[in-house]
Amino acid sequence: MEVEETASDEETRERRYKWSQMSLDELVGVYWQDIAPKRYRDGFDEDHDVPTYDWLTEHGYSGIAYALREHHDLTPKQFFVDVVGLEDESSDEWEWDVNHENTVNALEVYLNSIQTRGGRAESTVETHRTRLAKWVRTYRELHGTVALLEPLSDLDQQPGEIERCLAVLDVFDEELSTDRSKLEYLHVARAWYAFVKRRKYAKYNPLSEAGEEFGWEAGEPDPQALSASQVRRIYSEVDSPEAELLVVALAGWGLRPSEVAALHVDQVVLDAEDPHLSFGGGERKNGPGEVTLLYGVDVVAGRIDALSDRENWNGYLFPSRSSSTGHVSVSTIRRRFKQLADSAEVVVDGDTPTPKMGRRFWYSAYQEAVGEVLEGLEGVAEDQGSSSTEVVLRNYLSREQERKARRRKMYEKLETAFSR
Repeated sequence: MEVEETASDEETRERRYKWSQMSLDELVGVYWQDIAPKRYRDGFDEDHDVPTYDWLTEHGYSGIAYALREHHDLTPKQFFVDVVGLEDESSDEWEWDVNHENTVNALEVYLNSIQTRGGRAESTVETHRTRLAKWVRTYRELHGTVALLEPLSDLDQQPGEIERCLAVLDVFDEELSTDRSKLEYLHVARAWYAFVKRRKYAKYNPLSEAGEEFGWEAGEPDPQALSASQVRRIYSEVDSPEAELLVVALAGWGLRPSEVAALHVDQVVLDAEDPHLSFGGGERKNGPGEVTLLYGVDVVAGRIDALSDRENWNGYLFPSRSSSTGHVSVSTIRRRFKQLADSAEVVVDGDTPTPKMGRRFWYSAYQEAVGEVLEGLEGVAEDQGSSSTEVVLRNYLSREQERKARRRKMYEKLETAFSR
C-alpha cells in the first residue's frame, strides 16, 4: 500500500542530512548521489539545470540553502554553478573564451539565426550557447586548437576530423551523467555543423552520423556505480604503477577522468597529517578546491619518485610527449580503464564499465560511511535521551572527532575495495 507523505515525513527527510555539519565535498556528494537522480526523474538536465529554491524545498532539501549561506558563504546558485559545476545560462558575464575570430563569428551567426529566423526563445538560444562553448573548449583541450572551421574546407581531412569530433564525444560520454544529456549536447553541436555546411563555410558535417557510434538512449535508468567487489577485481588487473594510480585516482579519490589525465605534481600535498590534492585558482569547477587522500598516498608518492628520475619530466603524473598539453588525453584514461575492466571481466548492465562508474563508487561509499557514523551513535543517543543521532553528532562530538570518525569509516571501505 502506498503511504501518503505528510509534513512529518518531509521533516524526517530533512533531518537525515546533517547540512550544517557537511563539508563542501560532502554536499557535492549529496547532489550527485541523491538530488541529481530526482532532478532527472523530474525531467531536468541534472548536469545542466540549476535547482530553484522552490524545487529544493518541495523535495526536502531546503536545509542546504541555510548551510551554504551560514557555513560556506555561498548562495545555492553559486554552489551549484561554481562548485558542483552545473551550467549557468543566465550569467551576464558569459564569454566564449575562444581566440579565433572565424570560429566565434560562425558561432554567433548561428545563434542569431536560430533566434531571428528560427524563432527560438532566448532561453533556448542560451542553452545552445553554453553547450557549444563546452564543445569548443573540450575540442581545444583535446586537439590544441579552436580553429574548428579550417579542416571542414578540405574533404581529404574528413576522416581525421570525424575522429577528432568523436574524441570530444568520448569525453562527454565520461563526464555527463545521463544519455539524455549526452544526446542534447550532440544535437546542438551537430546542428551547428549542419548550419556552417549550409552557409558554405564547410564541405561536410563531421557529426552527421555520430549518433550511430554510441548506444545512447534518452530514457535510460539512473547511472550505475561500481561495487566494492568490482573495484577490487579491476584493481587486481593493474600491471604497472601508472595503471595502479589510474584506478586509485578514479575510484579511490573520486576524480573525473579529465582531472586524472591532467594531474600534476604541484597539486599533490603529501603532508603527514593531511595529504591531499590541491585544485587552486578555480581550476576544478566540478568539485571542492581540495581532495583528501584517504587512501593511496603510497601509490602517488611512488609514482612521483619514479617519474622524478626521468630526464626532462614535465611534472604531469600521466605525461605524454606526443600531446600538445604535455599529458595524456581523457580518451586515453578512458581506454586504459576499460582495458583493465575487460581483463577483470567486470560487466555493468551488460557493458564494460566506464571511469565515471569508479567516481560514482567513491560518492556512494562516502554516503554509506556517513550513514554508518550516524548508526554508531544510536546507543549514545539512547543513553543521553537525545531525539536523534544528528543531535549527538552536533552536541557531543567536536568537528574534528566527527571528521576522524567519518574518514575512518571511509578508509575501511576503500581498504576493502582495494585489497588484493
